[in-house]
Amino acid sequence: MTNRISTTKKGNEMTVMKPDRNLPAMTRRQFGLSAIAAAAAGAFMPRSVFAADQLVVANWGGDAVTAFEQAFAEPWGKLNSGKLVVDGGGPSEGAIKTQVDSGAVRWDVCDGEMYSSYRLGKEDLVEKLDFNVIDKNLVGFGDVHDFGIANYVYSYVIAFDAAKFGGDPPKSWADFWDVKKYPGKRALYKWMSANLEIALLADGVKPEELYPLDLDRALAKIAELKPHILTHWETGAESQQLLRDGEIVMGQVWNTRAELVKKQTSGQIDYTFDQAVVSPSVWFVPKGNPAGRDAAMRFIRMTQEPEVQAKLMEVYGMGPVNPAANALLSPELQKISPTAPENIERSVSMQNQWYAENYGQALDKYTALISG
Repeated sequence: MTNRISTTKKGNEMTVMKPDRNLPAMTRRQFGLSAIAAAAAGAFMPRSVFAADQLVVANWGGDAVTAFEQAFAEPWGKLNSGKLVVDGGGPSEGAIKTQVDSGAVRWDVCDGEMYSSYRLGKEDLVEKLDFNVIDKNLVGFGDVHDFGIANYVYSYVIAFDAAKFGGDPPKSWADFWDVKKYPGKRALYKWMSANLEIALLADGVKPEELYPLDLDRALAKIAELKPHILTHWETGAESQQLLRDGEIVMGQVWNTRAELVKKQTSGQIDYTFDQAVVSPSVWFVPKGNPAGRDAAMRFIRMTQEPEVQAKLMEVYGMGPVNPAANALLSPELQKISPTAPENIERSVSMQNQWYAENYGQALDKYTALISG
């Protein structure tokens, strides 16, 4: 892994560890699997590469590294003398387990999958959060539990070719499945997230009745659409390209990528928050984090401030979990924020506890379906 990371410094507040942008793009899951392999080989950069007074925050690399720098460096610098470091090494469950079990923890706070925080907590691999420091009442969207707390929100939305369907655009996942009214190829996300929910919504299940997910019913509905699915995209860039190049007429994509391709095509590709599936990312703290439990809790609390949340939305397109942040956004940003009032009320929230208990077997069945 060391040959995939370079070091840069901007100002005197943060050191950023970035993956090499020239390497092939990787999904969160792919990056996590490679991290497990690298950890097993002892290839993680040792904590000693960071100064003793630094707090190291792990995320999934790419643009998220720069976004975290822009949103968190300045407010953290005002609270602490040490620097904040963003390491884009991909805090997968396997990576956390390897670090904690080996006693060589290198991350202080991790931006990870919400369902992973449930499992890591159950395995005693992450610290119990201190709600005397962190204010769980500030989280209006997303999960809060003893070992994880939502830090921002993203959505899976319907993006479509407005040149073909602009007069009567799709407004639901039932429309997404309606190949007679909206003919043309589609694309879905390869790693299943939100696919089960959208399939059940397309099949007529009410949002409030989604969970526990009926896996077999969802897979049967996906199988029904399979002849019309051109591909199952792996990276956000791929989903953009499929739409931009006209290879598909609509796709299930992340809201951030939908907004980017809308700008790239001057509105030829558009999207809707109608029935968007909303999912939070999460902060969790590995057991034995080097900077100490107190520093990690203070960092998490800092990121809950409305101004910090609004800044992250500005630079990263991820919806604030603190509702007070929306009032600080410009009208233009409120239109594209997943948690802005008019968008969240049309959306469906993903229940990550179901994924924590069922993800492995569900993914195996889903993968077998789409690869068969």
